[in-house]
Amino acid sequence: MTDKEDVTGAGDNPEVILTGKKSGKASLLDSGEDFEMLDDDEIDDDPPPLEDAGGGKKTKKEPAEDQHASPSSLVDEWMDILGNGQLRKKVLRAGNGPDSRPTKGQNVVIHLKTSLADGTLVEEQPELSFTLGDGDVIQALDLTVQLMEMGEKALVQADAKYAYGALGSLAPEVLPSADLALEVQLLDATEALDLELLSPQERVALAGQKRERGNVYYQRGDYAFAVNSYGFALQITESSSKVDISPEEEEELMDIKVKCLNNMAAAQLKLDHYEAALRSCVSVLAHQPDNIKALFRKGKVLALQGEYADAIRNLKMALKLEPSNKAVGRG
Repeated sequence: MTDKEDVTGAGDNPEVILTGKKSGKASLLDSGEDFEMLDDDEIDDDPPPLEDAGGGKKTKKEPAEDQHASPSSLVDEWMDILGNGQLRKKVLRAGNGPDSRPTKGQNVVIHLKTSLADGTLVEEQPELSFTLGDGDVIQALDLTVQLMEMGEKALVQADAKYAYGALGSLAPEVLPSADLALEVQLLDATEALDLELLSPQERVALAGQKRERGNVYYQRGDYAFAVNSYGFALQITESSSKVDISPEEEEELMDIKVKCLNNMAAAQLKLDHYEAALRSCVSVLAHQPDNIKALFRKGKVLALQGEYADAIRNLKMALKLEPSNKAVGRG
């Protein structure tokens, strides 16, 4: 995929804007923000793949699958995480007790063995690290690791919905709509990094990772999760710093911030969250008054809200800045 400044799409058509016609919606999940479905060329970068959410209870007992399992009362029991049978967890080896469970926001390290439902090994990662609850990994992991004790080893059965979904994945190689079996051991959990103490380059790298994760969700049509990931990236770029930062590094962080806001506006439009999208566009224009994509999306939002005069003014400004832009000029 070609690298671009931010997401643009087939829905970005002035004819659609001024007639108010639009295509389908997507449901908002567990996020507090906005989203809907998108073309491959609508995003900044070409990242990796991902997915969903819930909470649950224990159900039926089944035979033990690990001869080394602890005699703990929890071992050999399947926990139905979401209550729908699509995400289940069984303890193979007990951990250090409930008080040792990690919490959202902590950085965790796990040993992960990913297999297909028929037992075919997909990949093994001896030390996979991620921020719990930030959507950095598939939902099956984000949800189940929160329920694990330190040192615990567990088997997780995940429906495709909570793994790589209907699209599958290229890396790791997982076919569309494939259910997974995950063998997980929780190795470590530490408190989140203090953003104020990170070096400028560490902040740039971390914000970039969160933004790319948002792009993954956007590409997959998971717009609410995309908004969340862009939000985490924005928190990093906007955090105060106790470390000296150069003008060049400030500019680098600002570049990531603007890209996140532009992509967030695109996701919010997909979700029909017009006020939120408008705020994102206004934030971009406060930093870059001539940002064409922000002008265009602001015009689109205003048109959808019936503010046609203001919409036309913003669209004309975008077209004046870049007459050759097909997205702005067509229609």
